[in-house]
Amino acid sequence: MADKLKVGDRSIDFALQDQNRKMFKLSNHLGRWVLLSFHPLAWTSVCAKQMRALEDSKRTFDSLNIVAVGISVDSVPCKKAWADSLGIVNTSLLSDFWPHGGVAQIYGILREKEGFSERANILVDRSGGIASVRVYDLKQFPDLNEVTDLLKTR
Repeated sequence: MADKLKVGDRSIDFALQDQNRKMFKLSNHLGRWVLLSFHPLAWTSVCAKQMRALEDSKRTFDSLNIVAVGISVDSVPCKKAWADSLGIVNTSLLSDFWPHGGVAQIYGILREKEGFSERANILVDRSGGIASVRVYDLKQFPDLNEVTDLLKTR
């Protein structure tokens, strides 16, 4: 596992395709907060709940100038089928498929033995710095209130 990025570090830029084959580049979102919501694998119950929560929170995120994306090592076609099955239309589900887990590795949260990322929320501030890093137990549902509460106080 690579060294983990910490609060205060400069985020590392990356570009990944979403479920609709649209390219998402982190640096294109400077000026907005970006929530990188890593989940281990599509088609699992906690991951589905996590991605639905991002979709359901879109209005709140918009009001706080947050772009929220889901990221896992699944392929683009897998992400597309999964997003369609979950009814996700407003949230980008990014494919960190190739190089396998490359972005998770850059952020120091790839579980190399298992071949997937930790469950984590990484909040990138408007200037591209790491504002918050929270790694969860794989079976734990991430609390999005931690993110929104943090921004409501800034």
